[in-house]
Amino acid sequence: MSFTFSKAMLVAAALVLPTLAHAAQPYEPKALQAAQAANKPVLIEVTAPWCPTCRKQKPIVQQIEQERPDLVILDVDFDSAKDVLRQLKVQNQSTLIVYRGAKEIGRSTGETDPAAIRAMVAKAF
Repeated sequence: MSFTFSKAMLVAAALVLPTLAHAAQPYEPKALQAAQAANKPVLIEVTAPWCPTCRKQKPIVQQIEQERPDLVILDVDFDSAKDVLRQLKVQNQSTLIVYRGAKEIGRSTGETDPAAIRAMVAKAF
């Protein structure tokens, strides 16, 4: 009985851990600065829980996250991070910004085409 339970736990962990390992993290200036200093590719995702376009973008971003483990993804909450939005010059939710190091490589608002989002992110690699 304990073997079955342990096996079930291992299977559950195997399914959950890959998604947790590369989960987007909440935006923190220090996290962005560290990624930029290391010349890493960064995707900033400006989202709002009530935004239908953001909901369409989320699975695309999650898939890219799995495909590109070196990509740093930072999530900005549109409703509560107004100071960050001003710093990033963002006016709308569903905005995606891609950096390579300190250089902004691409920006889109409202894009839900997986190929277009992938192409924008690919420019940072």
